[in-house]
Amino acid sequence: MNGLMDTLARVRIDLGLLLMVLAVLASAVTVIYSKHVGRSEFIAMQQLENRRDLLNEEWGRLLLEQSTWTTPARVEQQARERLQMMAPATRNTVVITP
Repeated sequence: MNGLMDTLARVRIDLGLLLMVLAVLASAVTVIYSKHVGRSEFIAMQQLENRRDLLNEEWGRLLLEQSTWTTPARVEQQARERLQMMAPATRNTVVITP
């Protein structure tokens, strides 16, 4: 009977030790996984920030180009060259007063 009790006590200790080892392993795997996810998300964030910076640069260039294309002198030049438009002469202008 005493031998059986010793065996059961040893099995309980071994079972407890096994559960603790499994808990430590599970914890280690969880830490490794969370570090991996964190690094992956950080890399994705850096890539998105780089993309944002490139888009901001392109937006600035497009705004500059738009301001160049929409100057009154450029619009008048294009109206004359492409559409053969011209400002009306004074004799062709009628002023309506209220």
